[in-house]
Amino acid sequence: MSTSKLGGEFTFSGTSLTVNRVGYGAMRLSGPGIYGPPKDPDAAIAVLREAVAAGVNHIDTSDYYGPHITNEIIRKALHPYPAGLVIVTKLGGRRPADGSWQPAISPKEMTDGLHDNLRNLGLDAMEIVNYRVMGTGHGTGEGSIAEQVTTLAELKQKGLIRHIGVSNVTATQLQEARSITEIVCVQNNYNLAQREDDTMIDDLAKSRIAYVPFFPLGGFTPLQSSTLSDVAVQVGFTPMQVALAWLLDRSPNILLIPGTSSVAHLRENLAVGEIKLSPKVLAELDGIAAEAVKH
Repeated sequence: MSTSKLGGEFTFSGTSLTVNRVGYGAMRLSGPGIYGPPKDPDAAIAVLREAVAAGVNHIDTSDYYGPHITNEIIRKALHPYPAGLVIVTKLGGRRPADGSWQPAISPKEMTDGLHDNLRNLGLDAMEIVNYRVMGTGHGTGEGSIAEQVTTLAELKQKGLIRHIGVSNVTATQLQEARSITEIVCVQNNYNLAQREDDTMIDDLAKSRIAYVPFFPLGGFTPLQSSTLSDVAVQVGFTPMQVALAWLLDRSPNILLIPGTSSVAHLRENLAVGEIKLSPKVLAELDGIAAEAVKH
C-alpha cells in the first residue's frame, strides 16, 4: 500500500515529525481487559509488522497496557525501529494486580512511568508523551493539570521527551497546558455521535496541533448505529470504515489510531485512507450527532 493512501500526511506543529494520518493504536495487543499477555503473541507481532510494512509510521501505546506487555511486544516486533516511526505513549495511569485502572499522577509516578516506557520500548527518549487525565471513566473531569504537565516539561528539558501532548482534557485544561509548554497533540473521545470537541478541533487545526480521537465507534445507540449501517451499505464499506473515513474528512489535523489484533481487520482499517465520501453521504453522517442529542 502506498503511504500516500493512508489519509495523506500531517506534520506536528513546531516539529520535524511527519506521519501518515492513518496510524495504529496498540492497546488491543495485550490480553482481555487490556491486561496480561495476548492469547497469540505471534499474531500480535504479525499485526505490527504488517502495519509498518503498509506504511504506518504513527503507533500509539502506553506502558500501562498489559501492563508492560504491549510495549514489550512492540519492541520484539519492530526494534530496531525503522527511520521515521513515531511512537507516542501516555502517562497518568497504572494497573495494579487486580487489573483496575488507577491514577499515577505524582511527579515520581510520572517519571517512573516514563522510564518504564523507555526501558520496555528500548528507547533513549520518547518522541511524544501525552498526559492522560483519568477524569470520570471515559469522560473528562475539570481540575488543574499544571503539576503533571510541568513534570512532563521538566522531563523534556532533560532530553527524555521531545514533545508533549494531553489526553482526555477539557478546553480549560488544554488552555492551562498550553500556558505551560508547547502542546503538539490532543487525544480525546470524539466520533460521529460524540462531537463536544467540534470547536476545539477547529481551533487546534489553525495551530497545526494534531487531534487524535479515541473510541471512534463508542457511545452509539442502536438508532445511530442503524443510520451508520445504512450508509455503510450504500457506499459498500463496513460501518467502522465509514466512521473512520468521516473522521479523516472532518478536519486535516485529525489522526487515526484504530486498534486491532487481527491482520485482516488491520487491512480494513488502513484502507479507509482511500475512501471518498460524497457530500450527500457526509450530510447523512453529520445527522447522527443530531440524533445523539435527541436521545
